[in-house]
Amino acid sequence: MECEVLENEIVYRGVADLNLGQTLDCGQSFRWEEQENGDFRGIAFDREITVRLKRGDLYIIGGKAEDNRLWSDYFDLDLDYGAIKRELSKLSPVLKSAAEYAPGIRILRQDSWEALCSFIISQNNNIPRIKGIIKRLCECFGDKTADGGYTFPSADKLSGLSVEDLSPLRSGFRAKYLIDASQRVSCGEISLDDVQKMPIDEARQSLMKIKGVGPKVAECALLYGMHRLECFPMDVWMKRAMAVLLPEFTIEDLGRYAGIAQQYIFHYSRMHPELFE
Repeated sequence: MECEVLENEIVYRGVADLNLGQTLDCGQSFRWEEQENGDFRGIAFDREITVRLKRGDLYIIGGKAEDNRLWSDYFDLDLDYGAIKRELSKLSPVLKSAAEYAPGIRILRQDSWEALCSFIISQNNNIPRIKGIIKRLCECFGDKTADGGYTFPSADKLSGLSVEDLSPLRSGFRAKYLIDASQRVSCGEISLDDVQKMPIDEARQSLMKIKGVGPKVAECALLYGMHRLECFPMDVWMKRAMAVLLPEFTIEDLGRYAGIAQQYIFHYSRMHPELFE
């Protein structure tokens, strides 16, 4: 991947298989906002940037030279999604159609703590509300950035708070789960770095020690926060999509890139409601 570092800007040349809307607004990350010109502005890893995709070049506006590797990793630019789509397409004509329908979705390499909290908050919630709760969480307990935004609060910061302290978030029953997660991570009972390296079933079980973290939240935290691409978040909607589109398939049949297949299936199903009438 050719990269050019300019003043206050990083440019990755010839980026394939990336659509910013499909990737940043598909429900895997909640701190990005689309601008009127199609750019996306957001905060990740405590850095506030604007992202632009123009004629196959990815611009990280506000990106510093020393963060070249960070943003390349974040957008997963070293993984050949074209090859993955070809591999998945061989499994089923339906999966081939789904992969071709959303060719620009990539799995972001997010901060594991932020992803865990985000998907605890996501339970029985919709994307606008999730974004609102996370925004208030950062404004109340994060640190202000140089550009006027707010960082995501650390586990150490949240571990000293009470459920009552989180009442301004209007997060409901999720507040006690956030506190439990922060206390377990902060004291070292659960090391997210260690979880990332564990065998997948052991990693799932470790995360599910946290109150309020069931199979779906654990799977989301592993896929979106730890880049465990074999994970396949399953809810009522995805069970229905699999039953209609791939009735003879198990998650194991989808192999090492099941999580990427899940994104293609989810997007394809959401955009084709007539298939479920």
